[in-house]
Amino acid sequence: VRESPDVLRQALEKRGDDNSLDKLLGLDESRRKLLQESEALRAALNQLSKLVGLIKTGHTDEDLARGKEAVREIVKDSNRALYERLGAGVVLAIAELTEALVEESAETNKKIKALDEGLKSTEGELNDLLLRIPNIPHHSVPVGRDESDNQVLRTWGEPEEFSFTPRPHWELGESLGIIDFERGVKLSGTRFYVLRGQGSHLQRALINFMLDLHTGEHGYTEVYTPFIVRGECLVGSGNLPKFADNLYHDAEEDLWLVPTAEVPVTNLHRDEILGPGTLPLNYVAYTACFRREKMAAGKDTRGIKRGHQFDKVELYKFTGPDTALGELETMLSDAEDVCRRLGLPYRVLALCTGDMGFAAAKSFDIEVWAPGSDEWLEVSSCSYCGDFQARRARIRYRPEPGAKPQLVHTLNGSGLALPRVLISVLENYQRADGTIAVPEALLPYMGGIEVIE
Repeated sequence: VRESPDVLRQALEKRGDDNSLDKLLGLDESRRKLLQESEALRAALNQLSKLVGLIKTGHTDEDLARGKEAVREIVKDSNRALYERLGAGVVLAIAELTEALVEESAETNKKIKALDEGLKSTEGELNDLLLRIPNIPHHSVPVGRDESDNQVLRTWGEPEEFSFTPRPHWELGESLGIIDFERGVKLSGTRFYVLRGQGSHLQRALINFMLDLHTGEHGYTEVYTPFIVRGECLVGSGNLPKFADNLYHDAEEDLWLVPTAEVPVTNLHRDEILGPGTLPLNYVAYTACFRREKMAAGKDTRGIKRGHQFDKVELYKFTGPDTALGELETMLSDAEDVCRRLGLPYRVLALCTGDMGFAAAKSFDIEVWAPGSDEWLEVSSCSYCGDFQARRARIRYRPEPGAKPQLVHTLNGSGLALPRVLISVLENYQRADGTIAVPEALLPYMGGIEVIE
């Protein structure tokens, strides 16, 4: 921020971020000025204390002359009367000089206290602004304003041509009795629903299938983390302070419901130095996710596409800087593999600078096709965050024994997110009679159920 402001300014412009860099730099300058003034006054106070001790414990005429000259210089701007008397050669009694020094020390202490209060306030405002600055985009990220500037890299699978008009999942779910919207609203309000019977079973099968695939074939270690975390965990992952309004908070105990498993998994190694040979660390975690969805009136009001609570299987990697971008490609491939095995047509998008997440330096989205809803649904966003999160959470590693610790690089991605995978399965595998065929990959998890009816 201080050494290369132009780099940061250009990055913020590419992101379309309205952060005031000028205000940030101004606060930084004010902080340094206050700090210098405070340190100068502390040095003067130490000098005054020494002089009081010198006068009280005995001195030669030469010591007293040097002491008076030092006092005169210290009080030059704060005690004009004493400064002029000393300069005029007025003979001051020891007691009188001691009293003047003690008074000056007390006054200096007041000034230091006032400066420290101003410094604390300035540092608080400065740190808050710093924590609101997004990550700097990687040079390979396409520049753009919003999702309309994202680039489709590839597609897989062809959307099926139905012999009938495919129905949206909210109609299918209600007719089969597997999604209960009315009781979800009764329990918790809008944007909530209840899965019932084979709908609940299908959701559980999807979660278990994804966890088994990532742990058994893709090399991830499963972790089951708390769904409630401390505030510093959200600071470390980049969710606080900027996105506080979108999070659920228990004010009494200052705990937060997780918006994604990315938050607790990021902080597994907070304040740690990982040893040589530890990296990469690959984790997969299932959590419920809680977000205060704030959407425009009338947008995405039908079905289960957007809700305040949803399930997700999260992929996360801690790596060194040299291998991080290669690990991003691997993570993306792992997430795509889920779509392919479920037989869901999908496409991969390279996100532009204006559509990337706050902590991301480079991101790819995976969207699956939902024929009944007639839209592409995002089920994964795989992101490379560089050392952005590691810097905030103080996560380091030693490249080799005895080497200086360096910040790790982090990556995260959904592998995949529900309920949108559930939506795509229901709508792609629907049949003319309104039943749903179970995808082959999920049959081992459905207890013998091959058709949802």
